[in-house]
Amino acid sequence: MMQLPRPRIGQPIAELSTPLPLVDEDRLAANIARVQDYMDDHGLAFRPHIKTHKIPAIAAEQVKAGAKGINCQKITEAEVFADAGFEDLLITFNILGPEKLKRLVPLNARISGLKVVADSETTIRGLSAAFAAERPLSVLVECDTGGGRCGVQSPEAAIALAETIAAAPGLTFGGILTYPKANSEEAVEAFFATTREGLATRGLPCPIVSNGGTPSLFSAHKVPSATEHRAGTYVYNDRAMARAGHCSLDDCAMSILATVVSRPTEDCAILDAGSKALTSDLLGFSDYGLIVEYPDAIISGLSEEHGTVDLSKVQGRRPEIGEKVRIIPNHTCVVSNLFDLMTFHRDGIVTRVEDVAARGLVW
Repeated sequence: MMQLPRPRIGQPIAELSTPLPLVDEDRLAANIARVQDYMDDHGLAFRPHIKTHKIPAIAAEQVKAGAKGINCQKITEAEVFADAGFEDLLITFNILGPEKLKRLVPLNARISGLKVVADSETTIRGLSAAFAAERPLSVLVECDTGGGRCGVQSPEAAIALAETIAAAPGLTFGGILTYPKANSEEAVEAFFATTREGLATRGLPCPIVSNGGTPSLFSAHKVPSATEHRAGTYVYNDRAMARAGHCSLDDCAMSILATVVSRPTEDCAILDAGSKALTSDLLGFSDYGLIVEYPDAIISGLSEEHGTVDLSKVQGRRPEIGEKVRIIPNHTCVVSNLFDLMTFHRDGIVTRVEDVAARGLVW
């Protein structure tokens, strides 16, 4: 298969072929430092979620800044980061089925700090059957504290499942975990505190109490029972995070460079970036990204390869055919999974190019 030319270090981004994602080095570094400083100030361990970038070099920057380990979502992601030398890996997904467990066992054997989650006895039985007592697997109970995804529904259920894990051959109880609804710190703390008290009464140590999410990031200190916080999107930030007040648009490190390929009418422009470059995720927006150079323009529709831009609200100069623009995506995490390469720049000059090593690894 023919490979696209790799951007060259020192090349101006204006010369790059589009569409392609760009990451601003200074904004990236500032995002990493800002969050790590906050966690350090509040005595919380920080575990970045690598699903946002899927790049070992960025995870290494996060760990160098002070992160205690990393969070992966699937086994194949974790394998890539284990290959890159990371030892403290948490996989926050129920792992079921012999084909996946066959991969999980050797992963646990070759790194020192693998941890997974479970929210049912079915998952625990499968894990226990696959693992031996001489190399046990650490398992955290996933709790639903209001996020409405996976997780046991009450502290009592969490305690019962923790006892099941502790009694299961080949497993050790590692703690409790949640991915909460944003702005629900009081409910999360109540769930965690009640669960920890019940575990202590039964003589079960709970070494990890893991809270999560970029939307809840700067409220992490309001959950004093938590020992660590997990977040992913913060490293790049995106339009949705800016709308939520988590950051400003100037904190968004990722943009998608695109070219205007057609101006079929006065009020319409067509970009070479469609759903395969920007994603169709709306996340509550009515359009598909913010054009930095023309903030009043509206990316009103996406087909696979084309982005349709409504220019009717743009006063003054409008983009011309051949002009390149940068787009802040609604949801940066999905964009990472659409490209093989990520191009980094400082002041518009390419500084490095990284393979998106865990791209497409959703198994």
